[in-house]
Amino acid sequence: MRVGPMATFCYIVGDDSSKTCALIDPAAEVGKILRETENLGLKVTQVINTHGHSDHTGGNAQIIAAANASLLIHQLDAKRLGKITTRTFSRILGGKGSPPADRLLEDGDTIDIGEQSLKVIHTPGHTMGGICLYTPGHVFTGDTLFVGAVGRTDLGGGSFFLLIQSIKEKLYSLPDDTIVWPGHDYGGTPSSTIAHERETNPETF
Repeated sequence: MRVGPMATFCYIVGDDSSKTCALIDPAAEVGKILRETENLGLKVTQVINTHGHSDHTGGNAQIIAAANASLLIHQLDAKRLGKITTRTFSRILGGKGSPPADRLLEDGDTIDIGEQSLKVIHTPGHTMGGICLYTPGHVFTGDTLFVGAVGRTDLGGGSFFLLIQSIKEKLYSLPDDTIVWPGHDYGGTPSSTIAHERETNPETF
């Protein structure tokens, strides 16, 4: 679902058998997010941040307080959560500063959600600890890969070289029909496929 002033996508990854779910990047509008999980009959057990920027972490504190969920982020971005600038910008965007992570992720880790699972793909470039989350048929790409664009690299810890390398070596090697679910809604197209981005994304040629 699209939340907050920066058109961030928050994703609900649920498991029907256990009636549990993980939230990917609950950026803002916590009430809206929790109402949707309640409508789906799911209990939030985990919050996963694809990276540590405020426009993806601003809802962490409220979600965790309401659901007693665990917080997961890559180890290289974990320190971002406690920075004064991160907390300040979170407030500007209508959220709050984030609590520290409960689990530090690394490339290749598996996140279990009931009988479902997500594989962690470390994709540095937008930030050094940026990750994508893969389950067969779907990849949640945060601010690494958008529809027809890529994440910016002019912020602290950014590297255009690493970003393109991450996309070409780790994402474009996924099956062609894998649906790409990006971190922001740019241009009104909420999803794409790996094949389409590989063939048409002008920033990765």
